[in-house]
Amino acid sequence: MTATGVFGVVVVVLVVVLMVILTMLQRRSSFSFRKIPALPRLRRSVSLVVEDGTRLHVSLGRGSLLTPFGAAAYPGLGLLQKLGEVTSLSDRPPIATSGDAVLNLVAQDTLRTAHEAVAVDQGFDMNNGRLTGLTPFSFAAGVMPTIRDEAISTNVLIGNFGVEVGLLTEAAERQNASVIAASDNLPAQAVLYAVSTDPLIGEELFAAGAYTQAGDMHAASLVAQDVLRWLVIGAIVVGAVLKAIGVL
Repeated sequence: MTATGVFGVVVVVLVVVLMVILTMLQRRSSFSFRKIPALPRLRRSVSLVVEDGTRLHVSLGRGSLLTPFGAAAYPGLGLLQKLGEVTSLSDRPPIATSGDAVLNLVAQDTLRTAHEAVAVDQGFDMNNGRLTGLTPFSFAAGVMPTIRDEAISTNVLIGNFGVEVGLLTEAAERQNASVIAASDNLPAQAVLYAVSTDPLIGEELFAAGAYTQAGDMHAASLVAQDVLRWLVIGAIVVGAVLKAIGVL
């Protein structure tokens, strides 16, 4: 095995060990995180969904789970699970939209799991998980009628979006609906920064699950990221010092 391969294995093992230890610590005492304005607003908006008898809409973007672009969908699915459990008790169950067939199947299963977790008497409708289009603008064109016609009061857009996300935020604004949005795509982040009140920028996308109590692993993953970040910073500083004194 090459040095690069050995280093990769060491990093993977280190991450696994950190996740196990930090998950155990999280169960004993919760970690404290910095404030992200959009996430408290998300909790308030979801509470109003249940009280007002309106509907929650979660859009997971177009990233296929079989490609690296699907990484942004995983925190979205975790958030869908948590929010689905809360809002499935309302008169109008949540809706999930996506632009990838595999992602849509997983979203439907996530909604069904959330539905069954709260033991709702009425049967689960698979049409609440919708594949709206396979190209950027056909996806957006399919989501916009959902935002307009389904009594949506809160829209959570979290996943792999392009600049078409601007069409979705505009459609939500026309309905006076709340929007919480995040994307791993830089052009989409630029659009969201301009049109959204409190966009989730950069790695804040992956923090949503931890801030909404989606599970101990979500909180542990944030702390693990910080630990790894400080290890990298430390390695850079040590390397620079050793280089300066002529050791390297």
